[in-house]
Amino acid sequence: MSSVLPAPSPARLLHGAVSHFTPNWFAVTMGTGALALVLAAQPWGGAARLALAETLWRADAVAFALCLALLLARLTLFPQALAELLRHPLQSLFFGALPMGAVPLINGLVLFAGPRTPAAYTLAEALWWLDAALSLLVAVGVPYWVFTSQEHRLERLTAALLLPIVAPEVAASSAAVIAPHLAPAAAQRLVDAGYVLWGVSVPLAFSVLTVVLVRLILHKLPGRELGVTSWLTLGPIGTGALGLITLGEAGVPAFAGTPLAGVMAAARDLGVLGALLLWGVGLWWLACALLFTAHYLRDGLLPFNLGWWGFTFPLGVYVLATLALARTTGSPLLAGLGQALALLLAGLWLLVAGRTLAELARLARR
Repeated sequence: MSSVLPAPSPARLLHGAVSHFTPNWFAVTMGTGALALVLAAQPWGGAARLALAETLWRADAVAFALCLALLLARLTLFPQALAELLRHPLQSLFFGALPMGAVPLINGLVLFAGPRTPAAYTLAEALWWLDAALSLLVAVGVPYWVFTSQEHRLERLTAALLLPIVAPEVAASSAAVIAPHLAPAAAQRLVDAGYVLWGVSVPLAFSVLTVVLVRLILHKLPGRELGVTSWLTLGPIGTGALGLITLGEAGVPAFAGTPLAGVMAAARDLGVLGALLLWGVGLWWLACALLFTAHYLRDGLLPFNLGWWGFTFPLGVYVLATLALARTTGSPLLAGLGQALALLLAGLWLLVAGRTLAELARLARR
């Protein structure tokens, strides 16, 4: 005679969610927010497309608020949790996902709420400064724990090391979204800070990419459970390219009539060239990510974990950079590639979101 186990109580579910919450859940908000921004940047669909993008952005805001509440609850109820997470060689890296996951929400305030409520621009600016400070804290603090309290070996390193380091450049690209909607003095501060954050992040990210390349040469591909990390290499490249374009475009009107007007005009023009160079580097890493994934799939399916969200955000920012370059250069080839990559992103997001919801339902029944 079979027996049916009783469903777990809501209190038990909540306790389990809090006690086991880890920062890698913010990767869900990163990927969802990136898709919302890619939808908003498309040239087709009109009001229906914007409505879909805004709906996705609102859902992402709910998911981010839930993740933030669970993280704060765990850190409050379990005081030792912060040190445990920072000592973990993988989970500590995902603290970078928190400020990065907030950036699409801040940008969405400008894109979706701002046209209806001008106060949204002021809120976006305030949240951006908070996010910029947090991204710097993560970019310095997490590597410090890596250097002093964790054990790493070259054969075990992956592109996940980029996660805390890339956070400042993601904030840098967001500064350019907000600056055109502010008074000149405030816009100048944001553009200045954006370039500083870009400088903090991008050169260091390329140092890590060099280490990742050496690791691949010496020790081949990482284990299947970390196979998706190959897509993370697109993150700093795509965001770096996007930041060069958008900061240059935002800097020209912000510094008009000032002694730096000529510098910003040069930064805008050189930014397009720099973005094209970075985009080319990204194209190589994208080809590698596709080949690596095909290599894993030839030997069987990749085991599902939250790392699958690494398919989404890095590709999303690379798509945004591609669309920005297509708009700036007028290249139909880049426009077509941007559309194709956007379709790939949407398909991957649907796949990963579906698997995540199925896994959550399975865990809830345990």
